Amino acid sequence: MNQAEHVPGARAVKVSPKQLHGLSVISLTPFTDTGEVDVASFRRLLDFYLAAGVHGITLLGIMGEVSKLTEADRDTVIETAVSHVAGRVPVTVGCSAPGTHQTLAFVRRAQAAGADAIMVAPPNNTRNLDLVLDHYRAVSEVSELPLVVQDEPTTTGVVLPPAFFGRVVQQVPTARYVKVEEAPTLMKVSAIREAAQDKLGLFGGLGGMYFYEELARGAVGIMTGFAFPEVLVQVYERYQAGDAEGARACFYRYLPLIRFEAQLGVTGVAIRKEIFRMRGVIASAHVRQPAPRIDERTLAELTDLVGFLGL
Repeated sequence: MNQAEHVPGARAVKVSPKQLHGLSVISLTPFTDTGEVDVASFRRLLDFYLAAGVHGITLLGIMGEVSKLTEADRDTVIETAVSHVAGRVPVTVGCSAPGTHQTLAFVRRAQAAGADAIMVAPPNNTRNLDLVLDHYRAVSEVSELPLVVQDEPTTTGVVLPPAFFGRVVQQVPTARYVKVEEAPTLMKVSAIREAAQDKLGLFGGLGGMYFYEELARGAVGIMTGFAFPEVLVQVYERYQAGDAEGARACFYRYLPLIRFEAQLGVTGVAIRKEIFRMRGVIASAHVRQPAPRIDERTLAELTDLVGFLGL
């Protein structure tokens, strides 16, 4: 499938910059074969996301290879996206860093560049939740942008229990959303909703593997970089239109590809980049090192699965 409109129901949705919902796609960062940021491919990718009907774009997430970007690269990504998207959907910028001072610098730069929201994970391996809460309070003090708290213990080493989000609601005025990436996500979505008294909008993640069930639990959307975003748009819009059965049928049809793409052992980003290259959206599937490469058998399996699903 080379065009978003080949999946019935995919369409562009214009929303208020202050309201995050639906699919806020985690954008890849395209590189040239020599590892430089490929701005031309990035603009094509942004156009592709918008044509697929995404409800928002999230930059500098794990799937954007944020840990391998220089500060100049970060600025290029943010400035290119904000200017190219031009307010058509909200742009959320990842501002996570090991320390609070560094995080605040990233937040200020994102705000100055025109971001609509920011996403911040806890500082790595900070197990003292009082310190984590201090971190988020500091973020709230330097920017009025809506804050997405990224609950991602696999990368950060920080487990945020549901009760923590009750404290967030009380003490972090700009906190509006949570991206839940701790499995089992479904129970945690329900537990956070209860602890935060439904005052935080919840987004799923984990490649989209539980998207339908997360919606059924009250999530407002998902942040993921799945390489066929028009599928997730259709799932969300059918669900919001009251067609839960249609949403579930669409989701379960494409779940094998979602599952295949989420293989952490060969890095989901490498598979995603290869799919976007196959779809003619980006020029190169280059992933900055260190990163494992996809072997020929995995590529053959991917091609077979995409063909089997009629994509």
